[in-house]
Amino acid sequence: MSDPDGGLAARFGEASKLLPVSAVLTTVVVLYINYVFLHCLRLLQTDLPEELRKQDDVSRGWNEMVAFHLITGMLLYCLARCILTYPGNVPDGKGWELRPDVEDNAEVAVGGGALDLVEKKHTGERRHCKWCLKYKPDRCHHCRICDRCVLRMDHHCPWVYNCIGFRNHKFFFLLLVYAVLDLALVNLTMFDSVWWSTRVDVSVATMVVLMLTETLAAFLMVLITSFLSFHIWLMSKAMTTVEFCEKSLKKASYNSSVYSQGTFGNICAVLGPQPLLWLLPISLPDGDGLVWPAGKGQGASSGGGDSGPRQSLIAQDAEARRESVSAAAEEEPVGGGTRSARGGRKGRDGAS
Repeated sequence: MSDPDGGLAARFGEASKLLPVSAVLTTVVVLYINYVFLHCLRLLQTDLPEELRKQDDVSRGWNEMVAFHLITGMLLYCLARCILTYPGNVPDGKGWELRPDVEDNAEVAVGGGALDLVEKKHTGERRHCKWCLKYKPDRCHHCRICDRCVLRMDHHCPWVYNCIGFRNHKFFFLLLVYAVLDLALVNLTMFDSVWWSTRVDVSVATMVVLMLTETLAAFLMVLITSFLSFHIWLMSKAMTTVEFCEKSLKKASYNSSVYSQGTFGNICAVLGPQPLLWLLPISLPDGDGLVWPAGKGQGASSGGGDSGPRQSLIAQDAEARRESVSAAAEEEPVGGGTRSARGGRKGRDGAS
């Protein structure tokens, strides 16, 4: 999905925000150069005549180089898709606009039917964004860096200069997977070249570069593996990073989510409906990011709604507004009584 606010030129207008992306690309280039030219070419023995080469090392060099290029190619593709794919936004119109005449459109159908939401304000009204002036669907949050509401927002990632949301979450997850695989390959296979550099007569510079490359790859592998493990856990629990942080603030349980559809269903919600294609950057998850069914065994609404079928949230919002207006109108003629009631309330509060 393309960026709705001016295209790529508008998004990449601030050069300073591209520095983290540049750091990622620089790291990839550094690891690529050292692995291919210092490790793989050593195994291929291109400096020796063919009859003097060790065929076992040559075969191993080709296998490792092909595997490294395949994984790195997938990594770069997912990185590009993370950067260029818009995570999804609240559509214009269709009952999402924050308008004063919402009561006149209380029965507007969204997506062909009445829309039911799980997340509501404590008053029973629909959540809305005061910056975008739109109602929020479930799991939608406003990103102040991107200055827009993002569908099923996971977090804003400066390393890809984009928000991670409904439409690019799979690309981000696979980016972590391919990064871990790439770094594991580098660590496991390049250690042989590091050991070789300490046992033969090579320049000190070559030995130091190999050691630093191995150290960098090991550090990044531990870091990204931990991050990937966290996101695997979040995915299995049907939670986003934002929802995890909200649970932290509310000190709620991490073992349940109102959107959980079971482990298999939760994975399908991120990686797509085809298990054989989960680790490939195709077969994106179904849906439009606007509607999320309540989880198995959960109530109809997290806001304390009815146990029966939920009404349209557009109608509920209009009804809540009408009730608040009528309550204010009832209190207006009895100004003295209202003030005395408030005074009595203050007295009770003071006594308590």
